[in-house]
Amino acid sequence: MTKLRQGIAVGALALACAVGGALVWQWSTGAWQGIPDATAKGQAILSASLPGLDGATQSIAQWRGKVLVVNFWATWCDPCREEIPGLIAIQSAYAANGVQIVGIAIDQKPRAESYAHSVGMNYPVLMGGIETMDLASATGNRAGVLPYTLIIDRAGRLVSQSVGILTPEKLRSLIEPLLSSVKSELKP
Repeated sequence: MTKLRQGIAVGALALACAVGGALVWQWSTGAWQGIPDATAKGQAILSASLPGLDGATQSIAQWRGKVLVVNFWATWCDPCREEIPGLIAIQSAYAANGVQIVGIAIDQKPRAESYAHSVGMNYPVLMGGIETMDLASATGNRAGVLPYTLIIDRAGRLVSQSVGILTPEKLRSLIEPLLSSVKSELKP
């Protein structure tokens, strides 16, 4: 093979890899299916209303203007149970700074309620069914994996999504830059 043909082959391979990578990125971020931008994704979460453990429907929008950490979890999910003590600690440490964690349990209400009470969850727990996973999917969790955590900034933009256990250290590194967000971002 001549050097020219080798160069062309390498260039073609590099182009194929770049196109493949772009397609994978588009699929994983939702761009492939026309999923809206970070603001629209954040607003989709904020517009959701789900029943709390007390049975009363709660709008996630009630926490608009805070740094919002939305955690999809279930009692049958070992990684979820491993992650929750860290979420409890973060809620205690950062609540005064405008951080609000909200758990969305993809579970049966009695099981979620009993577990939340037994571990001392200090943040609201809302109940979601399998259909609530559509909301998680619309923000990037195509595989339906739990735990799944979203971070929405004070202006309502989805700034982070995480599949799997989010350690307290990693969560701190994601929310601390958002704490200095000026509230002027909230103006229409």
